[in-house]
Amino acid sequence: MEALIPVINKLQDVFNTVGTDIIQLPQIVVVGTQSSGKSSVLESLVGRDILPRGTGVVTRRPLILQLVHIDAEDRRKTNEENGIEGEEWGKFLHTKNKIYADFEDIRKEIEAETERITGNNKGISDEPIHLKIFSPHVVSLTLVDLPGITKVPVGDQPNDIEIQIRELILKHIANPNSIILAVTAANTDMATSEALKVAREVDPDGRRTLAVVTKLDLMDAGTDAMDVLMGRVIPVKLGIIGVVNRSQLDINQKKLVADSIRDEHAFLQKKYPSLANRNGTKYLARTLNRLLMHHIRDCLPELKTRINVLAAQYQSLLNSYGEPVEDKSATLLQLITKFAAEYCNTIEGTAKYIETAELCGGARICYIFHETFGRTLESVDPLGGLTTIDVLTAIRNATGPRPALFVPEVSFELLVKRQIKRLEEPSLRCVELVHEEMQRIIQHCSNYSTQELLRFPKLHDAIVEVVTSLLRRRLPVTNDMVHNLVAIELAYINTKHPDFADAIGLMNNNLDEQRRNRMKDLPPSVPRDKSFKSAVGQPLPPAEPLALEGEATKGAASSLQSAPGAEHGDGGTGNWRGMFKKGEEGLPGDRTYHQFLPPASPQRGHAVNLLDVPVPVSRKLSAREQRDCEVIERLIKSYFLIVRKNIQDSVPKAVMHFLVNNVKDCLQSELVGQLYKTALLNDLLIESEDMAQRRNEASDMLKALQKASQVIAEIRETHMW
Repeated sequence: MEALIPVINKLQDVFNTVGTDIIQLPQIVVVGTQSSGKSSVLESLVGRDILPRGTGVVTRRPLILQLVHIDAEDRRKTNEENGIEGEEWGKFLHTKNKIYADFEDIRKEIEAETERITGNNKGISDEPIHLKIFSPHVVSLTLVDLPGITKVPVGDQPNDIEIQIRELILKHIANPNSIILAVTAANTDMATSEALKVAREVDPDGRRTLAVVTKLDLMDAGTDAMDVLMGRVIPVKLGIIGVVNRSQLDINQKKLVADSIRDEHAFLQKKYPSLANRNGTKYLARTLNRLLMHHIRDCLPELKTRINVLAAQYQSLLNSYGEPVEDKSATLLQLITKFAAEYCNTIEGTAKYIETAELCGGARICYIFHETFGRTLESVDPLGGLTTIDVLTAIRNATGPRPALFVPEVSFELLVKRQIKRLEEPSLRCVELVHEEMQRIIQHCSNYSTQELLRFPKLHDAIVEVVTSLLRRRLPVTNDMVHNLVAIELAYINTKHPDFADAIGLMNNNLDEQRRNRMKDLPPSVPRDKSFKSAVGQPLPPAEPLALEGEATKGAASSLQSAPGAEHGDGGTGNWRGMFKKGEEGLPGDRTYHQFLPPASPQRGHAVNLLDVPVPVSRKLSAREQRDCEVIERLIKSYFLIVRKNIQDSVPKAVMHFLVNNVKDCLQSELVGQLYKTALLNDLLIESEDMAQRRNEASDMLKALQKASQVIAEIRETHMW
């Protein structure tokens, strides 16, 4: 199991080269208040003076200290290769392969490196210093020395120095693979230990916390640390170990660490004879070595899995960044072809990356056609913006100076064209929405489908410009076609349309039914054949169709029918009013003309539905005017629905042919023609600096992970037990 700690040290070196904390390695973190003796404990473990000493804040950057035990053969080989003398030496990560045989130089280098980052003031930094000590007198350990916990800023320290140090400590001890070495001075109350308090925040069960009590020789006369060391005050699962450090006087007098350890042993034998074999620096070193080895053994399977998973992730990330371009011509053609194919596939719904958050591509175009555009057309009122007065005015204007015997066809055409024109705006809006979606597909393909384009920002911008230009050129053509579709409907009002003829037949049947019902309601005193005599004294046939000017005979009959109403006033009006009253019940869509009906004659006793608040007009409409308005409105509504159905069907077809399909067919040839040019190759395929840097970082990290995987794979299972 001794081989496990060097393995972790190797892993530490591997990941230090890429400068990342992506893997949380097992290590021992030293935590304590300022001047509690943390650095002295570390020096005792090393056996040499290597750390800056003094009062106040001395440790201002994390120091990752790797102790490597070497045997005589390794020491001799290293001495020969590097031309150094001595059995102990040190190496810093930031000085690469430089070897420090003089430990005084190591201490000065730590001071210089600390000041290089944090300056001469008392500020701190979270950037660590990596130091590796090779010695036959140490046990293999990995320790992290952190700045001491402080409460009040001194000198030119920032006001939040306490928070900064606390966050720095928590960052290191929150690592679940770390062992917390909580250092507390014996001449302070254990219950007020800041180190144990911070350790308990991240390790409430105490499974990875070891307490060290320093300065046992400085306790007040008549007191001892027996209860503390026995765990009676505050129990710690991994144990409590007491040590005696060198005093500042000893340090000033250059007292050796080895002499200090001998004095420590003598003190423990005299003061705590029953606990001497379970305390002291040597016991602490062996305990830390044992704890770290067992901890590494427990963490290693999870660590191996984590490294393998990260290696696969970074391999995938590196693949997405692509390889450096060698054949620029082939690369450009490949990217153009791939983009064009992905663009068309997104429209067809066969793209490799299917969007799940929202509709896009062809699905959104379908939604625009059948939901947005379809519902908008259905919401257009056939008689919107058209009042009964407008209809009546159009009828009268179409007759000129002569009184009309029938409803003029011109008025119907003028009014129905006015209503059909209202379909043009939603149709053009449909084209605009599809054009916007075609623009959005460009960004969709760039983000999801062809990430290689992100490597070449100039090529990406050029492709976007070419596709946008193509869409821009097709937009006026499509708009013109939609204009023409509406203009075609306006050019010829086909009153012989089968659906329109059926609507007229249904309307005539309805009016005949109304008339028969009206005749049934006449009083017995009124002769039925007298009531409906024509101007020449002939009775009218029982049913007569409504007609426009194009059907002269039927139109004349219809006009003659209303002649008695013009001459006799109430008689004709009553007949038509009764007929319209019957028609109201089956025609909820009839609108404005109801409000113009005159009040019923009190002698007849027939009530007419009126709006609660009738709109005042200059005069009341006659029965003839009411009938003519109703006829025109019904005909407009019937013909408008036919045209709306045609527009709802033909506009999507026009948009697909002139815009969508045309862009799909021309896209690749347009991109190749505009971009596949020798003069543009070098300019278009320039990688962004950011992409190149990210590829290099991913490559370095992948190499580090692969090397770490090899290091772990070299561990035999026999080493773990």
